[in-house]
Amino acid sequence: MSQLKRLQAWLAGLWAGSVLAVGGIAAPSLFAVLERAQAGAGAGRIFAIEANVSLALAILLFLLERRRVRDAVESGQSQSAMSLSLLLVLAALFLTIFGQHVLHPMIEAAKAGQATALSFGALHGISAALYWVKAAVVLTLAWRLTA
Repeated sequence: MSQLKRLQAWLAGLWAGSVLAVGGIAAPSLFAVLERAQAGAGAGRIFAIEANVSLALAILLFLLERRRVRDAVESGQSQSAMSLSLLLVLAALFLTIFGQHVLHPMIEAAKAGQATALSFGALHGISAALYWVKAAVVLTLAWRLTA
């Protein structure tokens, strides 16, 4: 395994671990020990930080994958510019941006009592489902990069 692919696998594993830790440990723990409003505020902050970490890791993994593919093509290997690993990175990037910059403002508006297309519960459910889809995508990326 090349050094570049090892770095990609390490970063993808770090990303997967952070997504799982935030969604599976940190946020549920807040709701177990704090009042609902405090826990929601804390979870919102943690998810915002996770989204920024995800953005940084997605951009870095995107650049590394483009470099790996370019190096493979330059060494004479037949390689598509649009690898599955690149598609997984882009899917996770899209889910991060959509969740944090589209759904989260709608959730905040619904929580504040403003009119939204969907209820707070529906928006929260969609957001949670997409977060766990992102987790599955990032875990798949990490698994593929270690193969």
